[in-house]
Parts: sequence; structure tokens; C-alpha cells
Amino acid sequence: MPARLFVEPPLRLADLADLADPAAAATSPSSADFSLPPGAARHVQVLRLQPGDAVTLFDGSGDEWTAEVTAMGRSDVRVVLRERHVVDRELRSAVTLAVVMPANDRMDGIVEKACELGAVAIQPLMSERSVLRLTGDRAEKKRAHWQGVAIAAAEQCGRTRPLQVAPVKTLAAWLAELNAADGARWLLSPVAAQPLSARMRSPTDPSTAPSAILVLSGPEGGLSEAEENAARARGFEAVKLGPRILRADTAPLAVLGWVALNETGA
Repeated sequence: MPARLFVEPPLRLADLADLADPAAAATSPSSADFSLPPGAARHVQVLRLQPGDAVTLFDGSGDEWTAEVTAMGRSDVRVVLRERHVVDRELRSAVTLAVVMPANDRMDGIVEKACELGAVAIQPLMSERSVLRLTGDRAEKKRAHWQGVAIAAAEQCGRTRPLQVAPVKTLAAWLAELNAADGARWLLSPVAAQPLSARMRSPTDPSTAPSAILVLSGPEGGLSEAEENAARARGFEAVKLGPRILRADTAPLAVLGWVALNETGA
């Protein structure tokens, strides 16, 4: 299977204009070639690919492109696009995880697995009981790092739209900025919560799942009573995953996995 690589510059049909004539493509295969961005180029070099080898490119638009390596330099790798493929590997429900960041590096695992499981976005948050607190340049560097984790996960799992990591915010500020409810809003809480299955209109009919789901998950010590009340005031409905209390880095992924399995009927 060819290596899958994410590239920032939009890949366009216009890039294939010179290849519309097969004869012209055969005589001038480099007429539409271009340099891969540094990250993708390093990946190709690590794999020791050679001119003529195939790679798969995607740019977040939802399409995949078959491409061919045309030249390998010390730091520059050039490829030419060969064919566009329209694919859809996304969940029917657009799931966003709003996660109060856990301590240590466990957020890396949440981002990676959330991308694999199909979430469209993650909103990193800080709450009253947060252990990890990020502001300024440190927060932006972490966000950029997590976006890189999401891109690597998309390359591995076959998604063509990498999960998007939003800037770090406080829970209070994020709640205040939310627009009117569009889709389902779930608050993970053991307090006055219904089973997650009750929040889907018909668990036996995946086609009736909400078009968008926003999941709010708290930190290691949970959200405070005031924070839970503030979330409910913004349209969040409390749900629980069962009789056990899951860790802060387990709960949001369990919800996401449940949604994905519910869609497939597994």
C-alpha cells in the first residue's frame, strides 16, 4: 500500500492540466510536478522511496490523490499528481470533543485516538480543577503539536480530513461563546445523567443519529457543580457511560467509539 501523506497546499485539478493528454504526460512527466512540504518530504526519505514509486496525497478537502515520486534530493522531494479519488470515510454525525485537558501527555493520546475514531474537532479546555494550564505561546505550541498528532493519525488511519484542534480556552469563556444549539450536546457526568443510548433518537436506526454532536468531558477531578450547571444552561444534557467512573482520557473516547459503532450497527 502506498504511503499516505498530508500536504498543506491545496491540490487542484488544474495541477493535472498538463497530464490531460497521455502522450504529453509520457514525454513530459515533470511538467506538473511540485515539491512536497518538509514534513511529507522527510517521510518519503525515511521510507527510502525512489523516483517512480507511488504515494497517496491528501490536503484535507476530502479527496485523495495518487501521485508518483519524480525526483529525490537531499532535502527536496518532487512528485507529480496522477489521479484524484473522491472518498468518504467520515462519520455521519460530526462529533466535536470539548475536553478539559488531562495532566502529563495524555492529551496526545486523546487527539490521536479521536482522529482514528472519526471526531471532526477537539476543543482543549481549562476548568476550575485543571492540573494542566496553558496560556500564550505555550498554549499555541501545544495546539500546533496536537494538530501534528492529528495529521499523523489521519495519514495512518485513512482519513482525508484530519481532526482540527482548536485554540486552548477556559471552560467559562468557551461556554459563553457557544452559539444556539445545533445538534446534540452531551455533558459527561454521573450526576442526574441518563444512559448514553437514551440520547440517540433510535439506537437501532443509525440514520436517525444527530447530524452534529458536541461532547463536553471534564478533568481528572470532574467538573464543579457550578460548571456543570453552566453547561446545562447552554443546552448540554448529562449522560453517563455506565456504573464505572472512567478516566479523563478514557471517557470522551468511549463516547466517540460508541457513536461510531452505533452508526455501523456493530
